[in-house]
Amino acid sequence: MKGVRADDILRFVQSKTETTAAQLASALGITKEGARLKLLKLSEAGQVQREVKNMGVGRPVTYYTLTASGLSRLPDAHAKLSVDLLQAVKKLMGAEAIDQLINEREKKRFERYVNRLRDTSTLEEKLQTIVKIRSEEGYMAEWKEEAGDYVLVENHCPICAAATECKGFCKAELENFKALIGEQFQVEREQHLLSGDPHCVYRIKAGATQP
Repeated sequence: MKGVRADDILRFVQSKTETTAAQLASALGITKEGARLKLLKLSEAGQVQREVKNMGVGRPVTYYTLTASGLSRLPDAHAKLSVDLLQAVKKLMGAEAIDQLINEREKKRFERYVNRLRDTSTLEEKLQTIVKIRSEEGYMAEWKEEAGDYVLVENHCPICAAATECKGFCKAELENFKALIGEQFQVEREQHLLSGDPHCVYRIKAGATQP
């Protein structure tokens, strides 16, 4: 149990909408009591929060979610340097230069994604590849089928600080997803980390994108 770091626990909690001590114990190979004690310690430090739910049958269950303090401990792609650079560019060259910088970044990323997706044909294959790329980039991504739709979930945002400074990053990423997945599908962001949601969630529905 000594080998389990706080960051390991925080990453696992962030990868779920909510988790229990039993789920954490199973995932990290420790005892349920050990997991409970570690979560309690993180709760006392203000990095996770607890919510007791009555499930209707049996004893109430305690669920844990990450707080903003806990999220700040996760890697954020040299957040301060990124924000400082963006602020300097904006001050020296204006907001239009920031837009050009974001557009150039996303253009290169889009080309790289297209190359990785070249051998995919079905939506499932595309999503699997996108999830792999996004996870490599630190987004802790996953996809699933839900109520007849497809859902792409990003459990972490490694550029959260930069995206908070410049909302254009999020706008450009959504446009890239729409283009990569194809105009025969509608892609909508229904949860957003920057709006206070625990994840970024994109819902993908069959049907052409509305003009």
